[in-house]
Amino acid sequence: MHPFSSNLFKICLFAFVLGSFGALAQGKVTGVVRNPAGEALPGAFVVAQGANGGTATNADGRYELSLPAGDHTITCTMVGYAPQAQTVSLADGSIRTLDFQLAESDAVLQQVEIIGRKEQSYKNTQTFIGSKTELAAKDLPQSAAFVTKELIADQGLMRVGETVKNMSGVNQFTTYDDITIRGYRINGQSNTQLLNGLRTASGFWKQPLANYLERVEVLKGPSSALFGNASPGGVLNRVTKKPLDYKRNAIDFSFGSFNTFRALGDFTGPINDEGKLLYRLNFGYEDASSFRDLQFDKNIVIAPSLSFLASEKTRLNFDVIYNQSNSRLDRGQPTVKGDLYSTPTSLALNSANDYLNEVNMNISASLNHQFNERLAFTLAYMKTAYSEDLLEHRSANGYAVDRDSTEITDKVAMQVFQRKRKRYVDNVSAFLNYTAHTGSVEHKILGGYDYARDVLPPGASQLTASGYRNAANTAASSYKPKDSLKYMLDKVTRIPVPNVASFDLNNPIASQGMKDMSKYFFAVAAQAPTYYELHGLYAQDLIKIGKLQALLGFRYERYIDRENYRTAKEKKVRQEAFLPRVGLVYSVLPQVNVYGTYVEGYNPQTASSISNPNAGGPFDPLQSRMVEFGAKSEWFNKQLSVTMAVYRIDQKGTLINASDPGNPDLLRQVGEDRSEGVELDVLGHILPHWSVLVTYSHNEAHITESLDEGDIGRQMPNAPQNQGSFWTRYSIPRGPWTGFGFGLGTNYVARRNVSLNATQTLPDYWLTDAALYYTVNKVRVQLNVNNVLDKTYWVGGYDYVRLFPGKPRNYLVTLGYTF
Repeated sequence: MHPFSSNLFKICLFAFVLGSFGALAQGKVTGVVRNPAGEALPGAFVVAQGANGGTATNADGRYELSLPAGDHTITCTMVGYAPQAQTVSLADGSIRTLDFQLAESDAVLQQVEIIGRKEQSYKNTQTFIGSKTELAAKDLPQSAAFVTKELIADQGLMRVGETVKNMSGVNQFTTYDDITIRGYRINGQSNTQLLNGLRTASGFWKQPLANYLERVEVLKGPSSALFGNASPGGVLNRVTKKPLDYKRNAIDFSFGSFNTFRALGDFTGPINDEGKLLYRLNFGYEDASSFRDLQFDKNIVIAPSLSFLASEKTRLNFDVIYNQSNSRLDRGQPTVKGDLYSTPTSLALNSANDYLNEVNMNISASLNHQFNERLAFTLAYMKTAYSEDLLEHRSANGYAVDRDSTEITDKVAMQVFQRKRKRYVDNVSAFLNYTAHTGSVEHKILGGYDYARDVLPPGASQLTASGYRNAANTAASSYKPKDSLKYMLDKVTRIPVPNVASFDLNNPIASQGMKDMSKYFFAVAAQAPTYYELHGLYAQDLIKIGKLQALLGFRYERYIDRENYRTAKEKKVRQEAFLPRVGLVYSVLPQVNVYGTYVEGYNPQTASSISNPNAGGPFDPLQSRMVEFGAKSEWFNKQLSVTMAVYRIDQKGTLINASDPGNPDLLRQVGEDRSEGVELDVLGHILPHWSVLVTYSHNEAHITESLDEGDIGRQMPNAPQNQGSFWTRYSIPRGPWTGFGFGLGTNYVARRNVSLNATQTLPDYWLTDAALYYTVNKVRVQLNVNNVLDKTYWVGGYDYVRLFPGKPRNYLVTLGYTF
């Protein structure tokens, strides 16, 4: 699209929204929603039956509905409270007051997350992640962290990787879809991330917009007893927004630093008059540059969802998430060897003709049927389809060399990849929930079966241009100084001529221009197709005796990898594991639970399960076990949650990068490691108009056994020993400044090792973020300023040629309209 046409399109969108702000209703209903103690309840939902939309109470528990004249039934709902309905007669132009006082309710409503979450706060009361049934978060005998859509919106975030700063023990490994949990790395390609509780995969390189997510949650520690092969640090689950049973629509427009423009929409409500068929449609459009040279992102996300409430006993849900991303692949900032500050953090090695085009689609369906009050059945299926079309100029993970093979540290050795591939992941999950009583003992029994399949089909291939040129001007894979006369040498400098010209750190602009691809010598490297599948049988019993709850469970896992898939040498490699899980929860006080848990983990390590054919192997499986103790509590009338945890994780078979210049993806297995530490998470409301988040973690994640004695005792890569965050939002409740609010926060990450090479480290950093808010009627204006003090920092990296700097000071302005 021509730049002028693009700007005109944006202006028209703004004009459309602004032009709609003036619509007025014929009358109003206002009031306050309170709990049994008379305290205001922010985030309660108030809706008029048959009307076009509902609203949520503000920080003071107040709401306002604009409705036509006539008789109306007004319903108020909130998670953890029994719904309440009242009738009101409204005359033309009149204003009526209708207050609600909700009674508490701990009823568990769902076996699967079909109906959307109505809570509107930083705190998440109920969770499915740790038990495959709806459970109060404080009753889960394992540490879990949550970032809700409200916190995401208040901080102006748009990537899952950006949200993890709000979780103790979780941080970014790189700026890709790539994080560490308690010192252990997981990423979008490793197939250990979840979407609505089912395993999925992404392209790893780019993170899609997060506007279709209800929350991001992390279940910490080995989770194989529930989800199969998974990281010992934990699993990350993306929970999508589900349809609501009342109408609510929202449009947001944002613009800011780095030529960022976003348009987001969220529409939900019933389709038919009976309210049996519900819909939700989220869409997102992003056009943004970057502080990084030559980088950009153009993203489209379309995420429709349908829920069919066939009866009180049967519910079905259908979801689609389509993400199209056009960008360039950023391989990180190169530096002159040993000096982090020798190049600007904006420096990237791309050329102007590089591109990365990705399409990622998830299609899922779920069925929940309640046979009776005791027995329910759930069946879910999800398919992930991913395609990648890539051309990139990138480093060869080292510096150029002279005739004697001595490094030239102001020039980076380069290579070119051109790759196309597709990937498909299928999931089926079926389980039964049964509730029984034996005397005073309550049992919640779960039994189920999982099937997953991951396929990289034939056709995936890559063209690679790397290495040097010999005297006959043809390709040479490596350079040997003793045979220097057999290579092409530069006429002036007499250094070996590379196949792809080295990147000159002293003249980056010349190195970033368009390249003539016909001048390179390419080698064809087919990526072998891969296929693996797993079968899992599991059972658990959640036993409640008075104040004591015990969770006893196990999983039998059978993993099948088709080695040499689609060749004459194809054979099935089978692995099996039996994984126990034990957890205890005791209610010391009505608002305080203490817990302890023991769980084991298992993760096969073949090239296909690692999702990288160049990683080497097969390796021995990763085997882990964790012991964790902690306390969970709720304060200020259940509006504020506090979680503390102490843990130790031991793992055998740790994989790290082999640091092989000829194969940068090659891994090696070092032996054993241990991660142990303490964590604190505080989340929710202190007062109805004052939200707060506080996290802190201390983590010792180090190698305890290795064939290389130099590895022992070293902290795992990109695993800070200390990290913490603070964020608060305050909304002015009354007076002439009503409607205004501000947010302020900071996060700290300690010094990290870039790799097990102790000489390559990243410094610690403190970042400060701030926000201003103004809400009037249905219009919201928001300003976010991030990295207010303009600190230079790095979120992670692989080595000093591949570092991932964080953003300098930046701002984002958002205009939102809810109707």
